[in-house]
Amino acid sequence: MTRRIFTPQDKEQIWSLWRAGTSISDIARATQRKPGTIHTFLSDRGGIQPRSSSPSSHRLSASERETISRGLAAKHSFRAIARELGRAPSTVSREVNRNGGRVRYRALGAQRAAQKARKRPKPLLLERKDKRRALVESKLALDWSPQQIAGWLRRHKSASPELLISHEAIYRALYLRQRTGLAKDLLRRLRSRRKMRRSRKASTAGQRRGQIVDAVPISARPSEIESRSELGHWEGDLIAGRANSHVATLVERKSRFTMLVKVNGKDAQTVTQALKEAISRLTEIPFRTLTWDRGTELARHKELSAATNTDIYFCDPKSPWQRGTNENTNRLLRQYLPKDTRLGERTQDDLDKIAAQLNQRPRKILAFRTPVDVMGGVLR
Repeated sequence: MTRRIFTPQDKEQIWSLWRAGTSISDIARATQRKPGTIHTFLSDRGGIQPRSSSPSSHRLSASERETISRGLAAKHSFRAIARELGRAPSTVSREVNRNGGRVRYRALGAQRAAQKARKRPKPLLLERKDKRRALVESKLALDWSPQQIAGWLRRHKSASPELLISHEAIYRALYLRQRTGLAKDLLRRLRSRRKMRRSRKASTAGQRRGQIVDAVPISARPSEIESRSELGHWEGDLIAGRANSHVATLVERKSRFTMLVKVNGKDAQTVTQALKEAISRLTEIPFRTLTWDRGTELARHKELSAATNTDIYFCDPKSPWQRGTNENTNRLLRQYLPKDTRLGERTQDDLDKIAAQLNQRPRKILAFRTPVDVMGGVLR
């Protein structure tokens, strides 16, 4: 498999969306990548964007330093030079004073000094094994939050001012522990237990999380579905793998015939589109109803129902046993798709072969017939 490389523009787009609080699935759609790929990219960096080695627009450029040098040679004041540059007078005065003063200032030397000072990565405050690091580690081990540690140190700064550190610096050290060498156990001490630093703008406020609008409850399902007296009534779910990867599973209730559907994310739009395409390919096998759990990946159930002419029912909250056929099948599928598998790397052909193998295995619940046998003439 060819590994796609992120260009600098790709990386900037990902970090920009991540800072704005965009979900991994939405970032994946925007960048046309798999959610697992985006998750791996972000988690490898602790959710923290590396600092750029290129100068900020707020910093003086080489040409601006040449202008300062010429202005000093012409005996211009700092204010006059600042007006010419469109900068604050204090910016010019600090630049000159840190690089030898009016008499000794040289643009080339100042530019080299700025480039040297800008070299990355800058050392993190907790990279050194000193008294400050030992103190922070001891407080984290007591379940103190980084903000509590930073606030407590500020309160006692008169005793040890060299121990001061911001809560953000502590978070960076925890999430970039491959650089600091901090124990992984300390990250688990945080109340959020997140593995990545998230944007302050990432919020679920106002979202109808865990709710399916206009969901038809399983109690409204016709009796013939419950009795398994006819073919065409299915149960569905998502199974998860490594790196935020998923596969949709569909199981026919009477025959236990199984379909596996490749999905490139677990958001409602992606899952709905994948299911529409999978169901539309069933030209001979009946697909009358679908029963799903309360996962928001099927929030667009009305769209799926209209596109496939399928009635969709939802289990009661926290009642997976109401889709017992699907739950049992998912357990059988773990023989082929273990939890530590990167499901996003499986092609639809791979999934079809797994489903075919499962559908040709005799099942005790079917008196040791196979799901294909039960389907009988429908598949011939």
